[in-house]
Amino acid sequence: MIKDIIVIAILFISTLGFSQATNSSPYSLFGIGDQAHLKTVEEIAMGQMGGALNSEYQLSFTNPASYGSLNYTTYVFAGGNKTNFVDDGENEQTSSAAALSYIGLGIPIRGNQGLVMGLQLNTAVGYSLVDQQFYDDGNLKEIDRYYGNGGTNRVFLGYGYKFPFDLSLGVELAYVFGGIDNNVLNRRDNVQLATQHITDSNIKGTSAKIGIHYGPKIKDEIRLKVGVAADLESTLREKGDILLYTIFNVEDGTGFPVDTLSSDSYTSTILSPLKTAISAGIGEDNKWFVGAEYTFQNPLEFTGGIYDEIDFYGYDDFMNISVGGFFTPKINSISNYFERVTYRAGFNYQKTGLVVNDTEINEYGISFGVSLPIGLKLSNVNLGFELGKRGTTDNNLVEEDFFNFRLSLSLNDKWFRKQKIY
Repeated sequence: MIKDIIVIAILFISTLGFSQATNSSPYSLFGIGDQAHLKTVEEIAMGQMGGALNSEYQLSFTNPASYGSLNYTTYVFAGGNKTNFVDDGENEQTSSAAALSYIGLGIPIRGNQGLVMGLQLNTAVGYSLVDQQFYDDGNLKEIDRYYGNGGTNRVFLGYGYKFPFDLSLGVELAYVFGGIDNNVLNRRDNVQLATQHITDSNIKGTSAKIGIHYGPKIKDEIRLKVGVAADLESTLREKGDILLYTIFNVEDGTGFPVDTLSSDSYTSTILSPLKTAISAGIGEDNKWFVGAEYTFQNPLEFTGGIYDEIDFYGYDDFMNISVGGFFTPKINSISNYFERVTYRAGFNYQKTGLVVNDTEINEYGISFGVSLPIGLKLSNVNLGFELGKRGTTDNNLVEEDFFNFRLSLSLNDKWFRKQKIY
């Protein structure tokens, strides 16, 4: 057990070392970046459906009520790579970025309770955009370069309790923190000095989630599973500095600061209204499951600081529909390895809530994955793949075709076992 704790500590420290998330989407420019999927690799592989799931040996981040079903100490570590194919209607570009997604530890308590803690990627910023203007003869007149990086993370602690009549309740508390750097560099032909605008901000706040899960048997080993999870209204506070200064506009693009034109500080708030996920499905424990999930939320509200001056983008209602499931031929097979492999697939459609140039940014994708057992234990390596599309080329926007690859390691063990004397 001590060895396992040391492994978790090492992984936790290494994750903190990569706390600045990476991203490659132009849409991460807006707000505080792209919202990460606060779900496990297994859930995302089923079209992001997970609120109705519970397991003795696997974590499900959507609904904290599922933590009460844990019977094995479970620790997980995950990362992924996203490749974007971006089209603005005239040109196409490919970019990719890798990031650590989450690390978590789940501990069962007395057979009907579970305690889960971890660190997750919350939002990610990573973009580099160029806007060029030309003279009538085709020579470059002016160029603006937009680039940014950073994001936020969340440390969370969840607790679930399972009653004898297949009803579970859960609660989760989280602390969100991080920082974002946004830059705009303007260069003009025949002008000695260029200008650079920098916004450097720090973000922090708390959030809470509650959940309920009900999974009665309806026929033989078949269960109906229903889950409801609600992220309660929360507020993040952002404090930042805004700098505008001149740099020498040399031909090789090298920048040397000359003079500071302005320097100011700001404070703003990001209000996240109640977010609700309703899930339902049917299946057999450790065998198969198919279900659907509907998630909805009122618009995010950004106030104060730089957000009071923004009019080209805003937020509308968020909505996500997920359908997916899994199948395990025979979880306890000792003669055929592939019978113990779990196969997953799903689909989701999302109205992201982001509105740019009066245009809704929507997303849809298909996903699939497998869980590969490690030896004869319940531990496994999880692989997830996702193909999707986001945005549109209308109204001077960009369309993204993306491919996501995700990898996680889920290890299980029995801790705190009583010694038996024969």
